[in-house]
Parts: sequence; structure tokens; C-alpha cells
Amino acid sequence: MALLWALAVLSLLPLLNAQNPLCANLTAVPITNATLDLISGKWYYIGSAFRNPQYNESARSIQAAFFFFDPKPAEDKINLREYQTIGNQCIYNDSSLKVHRENGSLSKHEMGREHVADLLLTKVPKTFMLINSLHDKNNVGLSFYADKAEVTPEQMKEFHDAIECTGIHKSEITYTDEKKDLCGPLEKQHEEERKKEKEKEGS
Repeated sequence: MALLWALAVLSLLPLLNAQNPLCANLTAVPITNATLDLISGKWYYIGSAFRNPQYNESARSIQAAFFFFDPKPAEDKINLREYQTIGNQCIYNDSSLKVHRENGSLSKHEMGREHVADLLLTKVPKTFMLINSLHDKNNVGLSFYADKAEVTPEQMKEFHDAIECTGIHKSEITYTDEKKDLCGPLEKQHEEERKKEKEKEGS
């Protein structure tokens, strides 16, 4: 069963379309410690669109999803904790991502290969996107994340504008539904366990 990260990171290329001025700004930039601070914390997987049939089908299987980014700047990595509701059950995954500062990308070894994703910080606050294979019509895709389960019209518009830059129609977007989330209890359990561990370390 595919994990959220497997859907979002598939050998990405820079997002640049010279024919559309709106798309010229949608390019990955070098990642700094300030960038890592911006993406630290809890995020919700809002939606995505993939032309690759296999990944499109996998994306449609995700009913709801959220995750935590815990950057470790000195190590150029991000600890990742994912909570996904798939098939009416909660699936948890704990892993880490490698930060490639110069080319503005993140990578993860999964399913026997290294997946690389270009990170795009959006103009509107508290959202970001991961972009893949813009110039490959059969595999082009884009995924959208926000710090809240419900996004504002302004945030959604930027996602839709980016989708248009990829050549994908808005009708191809698959959205998640936070009302279907079943991972809340597990998240709460994990938070309580981490709190107890910190208390032990402090005693």
C-alpha cells in the first residue's frame, strides 16, 4: 500500500515554463536553515494530481493524511512522521528525509530507490508544494500541503494556478477529507508517549 511520500516524490524536475510568466516563479530555490524552520511542524496533505495512472490510483486511496517535519539542520535531514487514513484504517510511518540544500530538494530511500522531490515554498503563507516531472506528460504531478486541514481560497488558488502550469486540469485533482481521518487517537497516544519520555529525561 503506497505511502504519502511515495506519491509525492518521483524523480522531480525543476518546475519552469517559459511560455507562461505565472510559472516562471515556480522554481525550487536553495534550502537554508530559515527554510527548514518554515516547514517545521505539523502539515496536512490537502490534494494532488498525478498523470501517472499508478500513482493517481494510489493518491485516490488516501482518505486523509497529516505528518510532522522535524528538521535537523546540522545533519541536513528531516525526521518525518506520517499518519495516513487508507481503506478506513490508520497507517503510521516513521522515517527521515535528506536535505539537498543547493538544488532545493528533499530525498528519501524507499521501495528500493532514492526518490527526490523539489520543494516549492508558496507565496501565500503556511503552505508548500512538491513537484515532479513537469516535462514528462505521462508522469507530471504536483502535491499540496498546508498547516491546517482546511485551506483559504487564496491558498487554494495558488495550488490551482500551479496545477495549470503543469498542464493538468483542475478536474484531475484528488483531495483528501479530514472528516475521514482515523489517526487522531494514534497521534494523541504518540504525543503522550513522547511527553513521558521527555519527563524521564528531565528527571
